[in-house]
Amino acid sequence: MDLIINSLYSDKDIFLRELVSNAADACDKKRFLRLTDESDGEKPEIKIKANMEDNTLIIEDSGVGMTKEEIKNNLGKIAQSGTRAFVDALGEGTADVNLIGQFGVGFYSAYLVADKVTVVTKSMQDPTKAYQWESEADSAYTIAEASPDEIEGASGTKLILKLKDDSLTYLDSTKIEELLKRYSEFIEFPISVWKETTEYKQVPDEEANKDLKEGEEPKMKTVPETTEGYEAVNNQKPIWLRSPREVSEDEYQDFYKSAFRNSYDVPLKYSHFVLEGQVECKSILYIPGTLPFELSRDMFDENSRNIRLYVKRVFINDKFDELLPRWLKFVKGVVDSDDLPLNVSREILQKSKVLSIINKRLVRKSLDMIRDLSETTDGTYAGFWNNFGKYLKVGIIEDDRNREEIASYLRFFSYKSAEEYTSLDQYIEKMPEEQKAIYYVTGEGKEKAAMSPVIEKLKSRGFDVLFASEPLDEIMFESLQSYKDIDIKDAGKDTLGLDDDEDSKKKKEELNREYVEVINYLETALSGSVQKVTVSSLLTDSPAALVQGAYGMSPSMQRYMRAQAVAAGSEVGDLDNMNKVVMEINPNHPIIKDLDKMVKGDKESEATKDFAMLLYDVAGLTSGYEVKDMSSFAKRVMGLMSTGSADAGGVSDAEVVNESVSKNEDSVSKSDDAPAAEVEVIE
Repeated sequence: MDLIINSLYSDKDIFLRELVSNAADACDKKRFLRLTDESDGEKPEIKIKANMEDNTLIIEDSGVGMTKEEIKNNLGKIAQSGTRAFVDALGEGTADVNLIGQFGVGFYSAYLVADKVTVVTKSMQDPTKAYQWESEADSAYTIAEASPDEIEGASGTKLILKLKDDSLTYLDSTKIEELLKRYSEFIEFPISVWKETTEYKQVPDEEANKDLKEGEEPKMKTVPETTEGYEAVNNQKPIWLRSPREVSEDEYQDFYKSAFRNSYDVPLKYSHFVLEGQVECKSILYIPGTLPFELSRDMFDENSRNIRLYVKRVFINDKFDELLPRWLKFVKGVVDSDDLPLNVSREILQKSKVLSIINKRLVRKSLDMIRDLSETTDGTYAGFWNNFGKYLKVGIIEDDRNREEIASYLRFFSYKSAEEYTSLDQYIEKMPEEQKAIYYVTGEGKEKAAMSPVIEKLKSRGFDVLFASEPLDEIMFESLQSYKDIDIKDAGKDTLGLDDDEDSKKKKEELNREYVEVINYLETALSGSVQKVTVSSLLTDSPAALVQGAYGMSPSMQRYMRAQAVAAGSEVGDLDNMNKVVMEINPNHPIIKDLDKMVKGDKESEATKDFAMLLYDVAGLTSGYEVKDMSSFAKRVMGLMSTGSADAGGVSDAEVVNESVSKNEDSVSKSDDAPAAEVEVIE
């Protein structure tokens, strides 16, 4: 028996769910039989009581009970489901029966926590007789007659579990209440737990009031008052089983806060629906108002519980990743279906066509909620995007079926939109007639992306540019290469094709010939750093820009790859050689004209080399790259500052020293009588 039980169940807590489900089935059978014979009586209920003196846990229901023969069949045989037999005997027309059990093994989960199980039961068929079944999880069991008075009411069953030494924690009413609220909170029948509660009351203080004068108010004291009794634990109602027309807005809000233990969050949107036909399923989905704490640390946190799976009101699990794709990890909700293929222990969801149908329906309803939010004009969607936009980007990468629709819900900052988000549809609406592609530029944050000199190429033609401000954007655009048949292109690559017409090509060839010496000089000075140098007639304000080839990575993606490699403790590879840049120079910029003069004048001088290197460093910084040799860069900048100071009428440090010495010598020669200067020698 131990081998069978421990092979079926992986979590000891499951025993209470299984036993309470059996009790609920017994109550439901009694309710149904009363409907058919039109009899009346007390409403079935379930009671749980722990006895710490003898380490027993008692689970009692006022359900249908069992006859002696039923005890032999249902408890004496493993995998003999009394519930399944009951449903089969009823045949058709059982729509009003909400029975849970089907495998006939749930009862034996009691042996996960108990050495011995005693069952006392009185059948609805003959309330004058009661029987006691007892077993210690071995091959033998005993059945004996019991007093009918041991069962309250006309019928019912009482389970007495003699707990193992390592399971005494289940004697704590708080632990029992926690498990009931997790697994059985929405059972149709009342569930009560025996517990001791202490209340503090104000009573007159007799000692202090002995000398109380007439007219004075008596003094009070606080005393504890302990009471024992059954307290209901399943007060919540499963609103997903009701028609959406019958549920109010407040009920949806209250259910969200209680079911997901988030009393401060107000959901942005919810969807309550019923799936009928080939598969039956009832569900409520919510989009949270704020990013859940666990997802703020890890967007795919394995411990995040977003979808709660129920079967006939009984909680099964919230760890099934198959119900929703991971890009919808932020969506919370409940799913209740009798058709889901569970294993015997009801802990594992097996792959099947049913699961695929439910998955598609949940994704569809989630997308409908996102669409409704995107159509709002009060700023609600901006808040949603700030919290959950990165999940939609993952959806673009991973969900081929819904990629085009998800793309319509993407939002970006752009060169023209300033502080407002823009969608791809809005971008297309504002495109000039001659613009044939959607352009984006990468950068670490909106501000750095806006600094990129490659924007000038597009700005000069009146084209807008989207800001892809995180590495995930670049990966996303690799998957989303077009939208509504319009190509999406990285403005930071040399494949834009903006000057592919004959006139532009001819002009570019002329400029390349005119600045051939500068190009050759830069390619030689920057060999190993650049793939090639070329003239661009599209740059306007910047002297130069660094762009990638068709298959190169953006600078932000390169940094991301390096950080990932370091975090994983692996080698990043030769990223620099694989992603050599193309340097584009602006022939109309004064700096390029100055460099052209310097190359033609004295290309071997250090000043020319420093000027070229500084041009490359600045182009790299504005294009999003990092300067590798900061020391040399700093020296070049300070040298430029010194030169600029001298050109403005200042003097260099060396000139200042020489001038002070010459003045001292001159003053001494002119006046021998002048007192000698006091010189302090510091060693």
